[in-house]
Amino acid sequence: MLIAIFGESCTGKSTLADALKEKLNAEIFTGKDYLRLHGNEAMAQRLFMKKLTGAVSGENIIYVLTELELLKLLPTGAYRILVTEELDVIQARFAARMHGVLPPPVATMLERKHGCFDAEPHDLHVHSGQPTAAEVCERILRR
Repeated sequence: MLIAIFGESCTGKSTLADALKEKLNAEIFTGKDYLRLHGNEAMAQRLFMKKLTGAVSGENIIYVLTELELLKLLPTGAYRILVTEELDVIQARFAARMHGVLPPPVATMLERKHGCFDAEPHDLHVHSGQPTAAEVCERILRR
């Protein structure tokens, strides 16, 4: 099974992916990890897309994305999970990663990107940790 978890930075995607990995015995790829598959970017992308297509009905793969353009790599049949959070929570989490200080250019970038995934098709929407990772696992396992 291929599970795509996508959304803005600091919304809880990695936390959800880690919880699902344990339950589903899945391999996790993030962003452009696929570049490790080949020295040529175009070839690496083709190899990765083949791997993702095979995972739709084969091995469990979780693909975590924070860039809109990478959604085009998802084949038909991927289970798509949109993860969202309020802007102030994203900013607070980002500031914590930056030792408590959120530089103004970063704050502006986060404001500009906020909501950019909201219109993307998805099978499940996780907002502010609801449903929980355990509940998401249950939904996926019932499929």
